[in-house]
Amino acid sequence: MFSRLRHFPHKHSFFLFGPRGTGKSTLLKKRFAPHQSLWLDLLDSQVEDRFSRNPSDLYAIVKALPKEILYVIIDEIQKVPKLLDEVHRLIEETDKIFILTGSSARKLKHGGANLLAGRAFVYHLYALSCFELKEQFDLEKALRWGTLPKIFSLSEDLEKNDFLRSYADIYLKEEIWNEQVIRKLQPFRRFLEVAAQCNGKIINYANIARDVGVDDKTIKEYFCILEDTMIGFFLEPFHNSFRKRLVEKPKFYFFDTGVVRSLSRRLSVPLTPKTSAYGDAFEHFILLEFIRLGNYFQPDYRFSFICTVADVEIDLVIERPGKPLLCIEIKSSDNIYSVDISAFSKITKDIPNCEAIVLSQDRFMKKFDHVTCYPWKQGIEECFPELKTVFESGV
Repeated sequence: MFSRLRHFPHKHSFFLFGPRGTGKSTLLKKRFAPHQSLWLDLLDSQVEDRFSRNPSDLYAIVKALPKEILYVIIDEIQKVPKLLDEVHRLIEETDKIFILTGSSARKLKHGGANLLAGRAFVYHLYALSCFELKEQFDLEKALRWGTLPKIFSLSEDLEKNDFLRSYADIYLKEEIWNEQVIRKLQPFRRFLEVAAQCNGKIINYANIARDVGVDDKTIKEYFCILEDTMIGFFLEPFHNSFRKRLVEKPKFYFFDTGVVRSLSRRLSVPLTPKTSAYGDAFEHFILLEFIRLGNYFQPDYRFSFICTVADVEIDLVIERPGKPLLCIEIKSSDNIYSVDISAFSKITKDIPNCEAIVLSQDRFMKKFDHVTCYPWKQGIEECFPELKTVFESGV
């Protein structure tokens, strides 16, 4: 069992969202004592059917709970959104704490579900961070297989292959087809492969539509489905008064390096250092670390990227309230020279009130003009000093 960086209140109701397989249920079972909790798993078809037919049954059940039951945990709440009306009523009338998990926000967002109007906090859980894995972390394995908890219980490469391939099939079956999100499965299945191959690239809806055989509007809807089911997220282009003309289209990233390799049918392709595929995987991994840690420790941070029409990029831009804009270049190289970051150095000089850093696999910290180059893990720790407190507390 891994020590997770996500923490919860014990005296306030909350939602916990995250992709399937990130360990939501496991974490809650560890943090909330079974003898103090009523657990309702809506992945159980009988439980789902019962509450779908009669959502008000929840009210009667909770009203009859003894005092020692403090928490009501409803797993995969999106399966029966109408239960949220009963939860709302029970929060108002009882002292029970409700914990509601979900691997999809689609039904809740688009079905007009009662999101409890601030009566429940909202948290997210992601695949494992390198800081949660601690001594079990291995960069090459993380790039190849990702960091879903299940991966670390599998010892053979063949087992890891099978798990990641089945993950996509389960996602398609349980999150997409069974929930009647789309009418035809085959175009969406093809879209998943094409979108995974475009992971981390600026989205060209027309090109993807042509490859999949559907129109642009459908592709945009498919990307929204991926976002709503938490299989990935958009990274928007940076906007402000920056004088250079910028590209306006977003990028899209899948939530795990292993899952995207599986969806793009590249699990059997080796990741070789000093290749573009390796560099893309390393950049993806670093960006995921920032997204995870930002959500856990600094939810007010805003993430974006910069790309000029001359194709000069800044991989990650972080707007930090009360602090300078942070611009980050990500390099997989194990030895950084000034020439490697000349374009990054030049473009960040034109951005006022900007802190510029490079994260790489170089073992040594370096300084070139106004740019500080960090070994990647040290650089992340500099960006999230909260990690030091976590380490000192022994979490």
